[in-house]
Amino acid sequence: MNADESALLVIDVQERLLPHMVGWQRLLENVKWLVRLAGKMGVPVMATEQYPKGIGHTVPELAGLLPDGSVAEKIHFSCAAAGCLPGLPGGDRRQVVVCGIESHVCVLQTVLELRAQGREVFVVADAVASRNPDDRALALERMRGHGVEMVSREMVAFEWLRQAGTPLFREVSAAFLR
Repeated sequence: MNADESALLVIDVQERLLPHMVGWQRLLENVKWLVRLAGKMGVPVMATEQYPKGIGHTVPELAGLLPDGSVAEKIHFSCAAAGCLPGLPGGDRRQVVVCGIESHVCVLQTVLELRAQGREVFVVADAVASRNPDDRALALERMRGHGVEMVSREMVAFEWLRQAGTPLFREVSAAFLR
């Protein structure tokens, strides 16, 4: 995973959906952490909202961290379905780092479609959730079977950083890796 080749995709962390996820507080903290990290490292970020009229918008504490114009509304479960996104963040970036909800619905379908399109996909396992832990476990297993890499938020940080001893490493380490 390389910061210059990556984009971060945040899927459906919405007001009426998030509270029903197992471990939602930890999920939200990890997603916010990833969005702040991406901003610090110049990695483009895009977020989606599944049918916001019914499920609500991105939770305010996350929405305030997202770049202007980075949220796309959708009705397809897959964010990669035709017409759902105006284009992935970063345009031609071949690596997509994915976080959000629900693991077994929108995350799964998005990831499978991105893989079918030839993208390298990394799912941040500590930043995805479902209402039922069995659904999450099965989704992660299925994604692995399709060549999707499972990573943690710190794996993302260290792989994007690539080396210690730089001013960026010291800055990121102080802010994110305490």
